[in-house]
Amino acid sequence: MKKNGFLLCVLTLIAMTFSSGAVFGASDVEESLKTNYPGLKYDSVAPSPVAGLYEVVAGKMIVYYAPKEAIVFAGQMFDKTNKNITAERMQELLARFDKEVVRKAKELPLDKAVKMGSGEHTVIEFTDPDCPFCRKAAQFLDKRTDVTKYTFFMPLDMHPDSKNKVRYIFCQNDRGKAFEEVMSGRIDGVKYETCDSPAVDDLLKLHGAIAAKMGISGTPFFIIDGTVVSGADIPRMDLLLGKKKSAKAE
Repeated sequence: MKKNGFLLCVLTLIAMTFSSGAVFGASDVEESLKTNYPGLKYDSVAPSPVAGLYEVVAGKMIVYYAPKEAIVFAGQMFDKTNKNITAERMQELLARFDKEVVRKAKELPLDKAVKMGSGEHTVIEFTDPDCPFCRKAAQFLDKRTDVTKYTFFMPLDMHPDSKNKVRYIFCQNDRGKAFEEVMSGRIDGVKYETCDSPAVDDLLKLHGAIAAKMGISGTPFFIIDGTVVSGADIPRMDLLLGKKKSAKAE
């Protein structure tokens, strides 16, 4: 949406809100949102910089809600100095999320992850075997000898065979080798067998629960020496791994 069109939308909603004379409390806004948009999953609702409009945070997205008119709209909010209020707020939320993820990572059961390598850099990874960006990142990390990687699996619904491939990895004695086999695509399009094991079922569920508890919704996702990298951002990963761990910790 063009900026002028967006501002017109904001001004229209402001006029509608002020003309209504309605006053909403926080609980009223949430109740209105749940009633009118029952399918919208959100993390928080709070007043926006514009009176009568409310900021709705849904994962890594911000939308705005006018409860009187029951209107939800997406877009960026600017002030008179041309500052992008929405983008600034999103950066604040992402920084808070990253900090919380790093805190939670200290409590992860790393013994339940697939461990590979023994290098000085610690990489905690959340991945999907059929995610092309996950495979791109895997190829990058496989070439490094300075990494100790702990992999948790998060098979996405959009990849119907992904969960079976995780089972295949869990069923092997050498899970690291099986991981490399899967991520390189060597079992794509061929028949492969998985084991029938309650322990594997439990491990698969545990990995999913861990990702949910961490608040991670997409793959690949990395925590590299305590720094979050979302997506296959190879240049950033290379930069972080190029630093001496001892120097980074100072």
